[in-house]
Amino acid sequence: MLGDRSTTALADWYRSSARDLPWRRPDFDAWGTLVSEVMLQQTQAARVAVEIDRWLARWPTPADLADAPTHEVLRQWGTLGYPRRALRLQDTARAIVERHGGEVPRDVPSLLALPGVGDYTARAVAVFHFGDRHPVVDTNVRRVVARAVHGRGEAGPAAKRDLADVEALLPEGRADASVVSIALMELGALVCTARAPRCDECPIADACAWRAAGYPPFEGKRARRQARFEGSDRQARGTVLRALRAVDVPLSPAELHARWHDAEQLERALASLAADGLIVREADAVRLPD
Repeated sequence: MLGDRSTTALADWYRSSARDLPWRRPDFDAWGTLVSEVMLQQTQAARVAVEIDRWLARWPTPADLADAPTHEVLRQWGTLGYPRRALRLQDTARAIVERHGGEVPRDVPSLLALPGVGDYTARAVAVFHFGDRHPVVDTNVRRVVARAVHGRGEAGPAAKRDLADVEALLPEGRADASVVSIALMELGALVCTARAPRCDECPIADACAWRAAGYPPFEGKRARRQARFEGSDRQARGTVLRALRAVDVPLSPAELHARWHDAEQLERALASLAADGLIVREADAVRLPD
């Protein structure tokens, strides 16, 4: 069973083994932390680490991003994927300027009230930047808890009890709790991985319920896997956006069709991109929003 001894060992492991990532630098501000958390939602940390400094060099404050042309925001987002996040981030920046004088708020309710900020992101900013005590749960954390606490090989679908499970593991002290929160996440990313976990390197192996039970196979309902990307509508959407980001002028439907030959699928992509506010369709052309 995980107790104070285990969480202390976990925190010590994190301090000596954590990855050197830009958003963990002491001088990284709250805005940078918020931007990084939005980028990290559906993109690998290594890719975000390459892009985050470029983004913040261009728009170092919420006010800078709030005033930026949207087409430039989408161009800068580049290949990070799921570009609606870029639009939501700009909406968030505008709300921070309007409601909080350009300063990222600290408390979770105020963060949650920002457009595009969900429960995970709000808690992550409050804990990882401001050092407050809140449970922060992502896929990596849920996997660690499933194995170490419940003795299951996988976490299965998200559940309401996830926050309570993590809350029970956090030390009472605010500073110690924030370190354990990020350490749980790092453990899941580096050691307690979905495939081929490195249990011999785990700092809490002695208290792991899954190990004690002999690593039983997972028998519950598995989380749904993402649909295949190759040839999908999502790939068609990405192809359209990539073409528009590469030029400073609108493109005709014929020019886009030359890049994606399935006319029916291209039409679905254009319709969904327009509905999401990612493109503007005119009589004879398609362009990025102003």
